[in-house]
Amino acid sequence: MTTGVQVVQRFSDVLDNPPPDVALPASLVLVGAGKMGGALLDGWLRSGLDPLRITIVEPHPSPTIERTAAERGIALTAAPDGIGAPQALVLAVKPQLLDEAAPALERLAGADTLVLSILAGKTLDNLAGRFPRARAIVRAMPNLPASIGRGITGAAASQAIDAAQKATATALLSGAGDVEWLDDEALIDAVTGVSGSGPAYVFYLVEALAEAGVAAGLPAALAQRLARATVTGAGALLDESPLTAAELREAVTSKGGTTAAALAVLGGVNGIGPILTSAVAAARRRAAELSG
Repeated sequence: MTTGVQVVQRFSDVLDNPPPDVALPASLVLVGAGKMGGALLDGWLRSGLDPLRITIVEPHPSPTIERTAAERGIALTAAPDGIGAPQALVLAVKPQLLDEAAPALERLAGADTLVLSILAGKTLDNLAGRFPRARAIVRAMPNLPASIGRGITGAAASQAIDAAQKATATALLSGAGDVEWLDDEALIDAVTGVSGSGPAYVFYLVEALAEAGVAAGLPAALAQRLARATVTGAGALLDESPLTAAELREAVTSKGGTTAAALAVLGGVNGIGPILTSAVAAARRRAAELSG
């Protein structure tokens, strides 16, 4: 029975553990170098991608991107004029700008070019229509922790992608964190609801926990520090521990104690479980509405 999801992969898992340089592309064009595009770029450089292989197309580069390009020898241009078809074309512009940008970019996607898109809502069929010569197209949904190399990305590929191109896509996405390959592209909307939007849920939890602390009598600044350190510390413990989240919760919950009293509220009919289920469903529906 298939779940539609493949196990977490790093690029070394895809082609019998090749050295990184085998999977990383010989040439790459990054279109859009905002927060997420810049995060991917940082990950590629950390992974060992030769800066001289990279061209950035960004009409309004930030000072950080300008400095990185100048220091690392990365080509930076405002328009794709004069650029040949690369081995990998990474689309990281705002989704609403694709209509305007696609005609000029279409010639960059040759028959052997991997097109990797992180544009929310743009389906594989939509991208195939804009880049008709490209056979290998990947639609990916990273999340904000990619900016520190701790993200997780859900990705789906066109049927024509080969093993080497999938290895390249995995290598590029792994620079931002873990990668989950999806057999069913429709699951990306659910990925968006859980991990794509998920960091905002965690930040909101910190806000709400701090506000609850103030309501309980704590000074606001102290409540903020306690809430923030509690969530980041618990996350670090979850990351390092072999135990599941449920097992860790049980380990910290004494029968009849303070934590048990709080969890009786959080686990109730109107508690955090049903609320998160509704929240993820709402995000998933909105992602589906934005698809095209």
